[in-house]
Amino acid sequence: MKIHEYQAKEVLAKYGVAVPKNAGVATTPAEVKEKVAALGGRGVIKAQVHTGGRGKAGGIKVANSPEEAETLATAMLGMLLKTHQNPDGLTVEKVLIEEPIKIVQEYYLGIVPDRDTQRDILIVSAKGGMDIEAVAEEDPDAIAHLSVDPLEGLRDYQLRQVCYDAKLDPAVINKAVVFLRQLYNAYIASDGSLAEINPLAVTEDGRVLAADAKFQIDDSALFRHPEFAAFAEESEEDEIEAVAHKQDIAYVRLGGDVGIICNGAGLTMTTMDEVKRAGGNPADFLDVGGGAQAERVRTCLGIVLSDPNVKGVLINIFGGITRCDEVAKGVISATESMEIKVPIVVRLAGTRADEGAAILAQSNLIPANTMQEAAAKIVELVAAQ
Repeated sequence: MKIHEYQAKEVLAKYGVAVPKNAGVATTPAEVKEKVAALGGRGVIKAQVHTGGRGKAGGIKVANSPEEAETLATAMLGMLLKTHQNPDGLTVEKVLIEEPIKIVQEYYLGIVPDRDTQRDILIVSAKGGMDIEAVAEEDPDAIAHLSVDPLEGLRDYQLRQVCYDAKLDPAVINKAVVFLRQLYNAYIASDGSLAEINPLAVTEDGRVLAADAKFQIDDSALFRHPEFAAFAEESEEDEIEAVAHKQDIAYVRLGGDVGIICNGAGLTMTTMDEVKRAGGNPADFLDVGGGAQAERVRTCLGIVLSDPNVKGVLINIFGGITRCDEVAKGVISATESMEIKVPIVVRLAGTRADEGAAILAQSNLIPANTMQEAAAKIVELVAAQ
């Protein structure tokens, strides 16, 4: 679960992580004016959207007066913020108001799980303020790593060493060590799956602050954190994904034009591969789940068709726990109650596949005997539009 910068800083501050003073978030220009005045008349206005590169895209502005803040907020709130990560843009609905700080040095700190070692890994670099991917490509020696033993945890000497390896200014290493430990404590206690401070700012008055913060929480651990329930409502950057996840449906929007509905993550990914091999472009990943009933299949089809880019749908079901006749009933129910203007190809195999095929034969849906045949048919139909 992604959370906004202001939410991430709330979480981090509970564990002692130093963050700039802020006046909270605002959703109207008048609120922004009031909050900048509360900070002494100057403030930084930061768009709260799930993307990097906000500054370059015009999503971070410094106001030197409450009146200027109101003017800047009028332009920023409601704007479609387009970045290299989100070229289609994200609408700015709220902004964070922070104190202006004079930065003399910028560093990068991050914590992520490493699948190879099955441990959390700390990433430290003296080249903060830019994408870590770009640093890794242009100057990999500028990045230092520390793999964390899950039993022993972190030792102070290890933190000092990784800071030295990253070539941080020796004068701030002790402060950086304290910051890293507090960041790691917040990450572990909150069941984090990503913590990124970029930049870690060393200010003119000697403070070490999280000038920006990205934080993600493991969805599977949310049952342990009722305090994050309010965050979950704002965690989605895609409206269709938000609708699907609220109904406990595994759905990821991919931007193509062939909608895909399958049961099981492995079958869904394989079907996506077959659509690509056939020359198509998947619009989504949707796993209807095991034991899917007719109503759930109908709901999933509605979610896929709510994407305006979808020009055709491929339904590929292998019945084990899931009964193919129930899937067929769900698809028929959906087509009868919805205005569907795109072709739908259906491939059923496994439990009660013959019964499912008989039900589908009474409709205008297009049957296929194999996954490869189904992929070829839907790609051909979409291309013909």
